[in-house]
Amino acid sequence: MSQFKARLCELINQPDVLKRLPEPIQLASGEWSCDFIDGKLAVDDPEDLDFVGAAMHAAALEAGVEFDAVGGLVLGAVPFTFAISQAARCKWFLIRKEPKGRGTNLWVEGARIAAGSRVMLVDDVVTTGGSIKLAYERARLAGAKVVFATALVDRGNEASGFFASVDVPYFPMLTYADIGIEAVHREHKRATAAG
Repeated sequence: MSQFKARLCELINQPDVLKRLPEPIQLASGEWSCDFIDGKLAVDDPEDLDFVGAAMHAAALEAGVEFDAVGGLVLGAVPFTFAISQAARCKWFLIRKEPKGRGTNLWVEGARIAAGSRVMLVDDVVTTGGSIKLAYERARLAGAKVVFATALVDRGNEASGFFASVDVPYFPMLTYADIGIEAVHREHKRATAAG
């Protein structure tokens, strides 16, 4: 994967993508950090989106994983889902945070994942892994077998521990160390809030 890393770091280290703030802000995970990463902005150019999709697909291939469909939780996973689907020529699905409440009332839209479906999960920026863990639970409830998971950036250590515990290969494209930011820990929230 080293052939992708330098360009991935360039995409993330753009000033509008990785914002280094003077005061900590609360992230979607509930944790606090002075570093904010806009993963979707990193791939707003179609060539960059294609590049990241190819890199994520290559990570799965390098792990020896075959999958039938790729997806994740809206909204973070959306562009990456489509990019990998194009690169891998596979089906895609998106998982709602709550069912639509009308029509088919489904949690999972797009490809119908069911028993026997082998799926890859994706996210943009992972902190504590809440979104990608929820995607895992919803995919499993639908009957699918999660065979691989990835993210553009993992800024903590919890998602890797979770996926190791459920025996799913997890390979983020970049980690906090790759882009030179501090890892976000649950203790960090308390320390920052107290300071």
